[in-house]
Amino acid sequence: MFVDSHCHLDRLDENTSIKDAIAFAKGRGVEHFLCVCVSVKEFDAMCSAVSDLDDISVSCGVHPLHQEDACDKQTLLEKSNQSHVVAIGETGLDYFYSAETKETQMQSFIDHIQVANELNKPLIIHTRGAKEDTLNVLKEHKNESTKGVFHCFTEDLDMALQGIELGMYISISGIVTFNSAKELRDVVKQVPLDKLLIETDSPWLAPVPHRGKSNQPGYVVEVAEFIAELKGISVDELGKATTENFYNLFNVTKNLN
Repeated sequence: MFVDSHCHLDRLDENTSIKDAIAFAKGRGVEHFLCVCVSVKEFDAMCSAVSDLDDISVSCGVHPLHQEDACDKQTLLEKSNQSHVVAIGETGLDYFYSAETKETQMQSFIDHIQVANELNKPLIIHTRGAKEDTLNVLKEHKNESTKGVFHCFTEDLDMALQGIELGMYISISGIVTFNSAKELRDVVKQVPLDKLLIETDSPWLAPVPHRGKSNQPGYVVEVAEFIAELKGISVDELGKATTENFYNLFNVTKNLN
């Protein structure tokens, strides 16, 4: 069985219903889904879109590239302090696409870390082109007990290992299957299995052989198959380990029905 540890079900292709996407994924052995928020302004609508479906958890946060939707820390705290919210984010720093909003991103990231500390919920971190600042902010502001994940990881092995030391898991998306991802594949080979997660980040970044199509949670199976081959283990072993890692990190109770 598998878990899609990071997807955006409320943003799926308009021709793909959430219900159909979940049914397709479950038919392929995907048993749980984390629907990740990118804007607190859209949080209530996102929750409403998935509320009648089983095996879906949600997060609350503001993506670093959505600073036009930034909210104050108290609002983030109030929205996140609900039982169905299992994580804070996604948050983080992206200087690759939006270095001009660096200061706003930084304050938002700190606010998210402080809320995670207060609520004892893990962080979902987007980081691109901001290695040193991401690590330094975590070292300065994160409680030792607060954990999290570097989602859709594309940085170097040093950052992965430093993140793991800080209590982070490393989540790999369909990017690992792209021809251009040789360095990432070298990193994945060295990330400990007990610190690894898999995701789709759907509707974006569909893995090979679906590249160019709208992504969906069921395609996390291709991500798992590719990583298992990279690491020289069975798909079942990869699926079992990453699924257990997900439930442990996000404190989600597995549905035994």
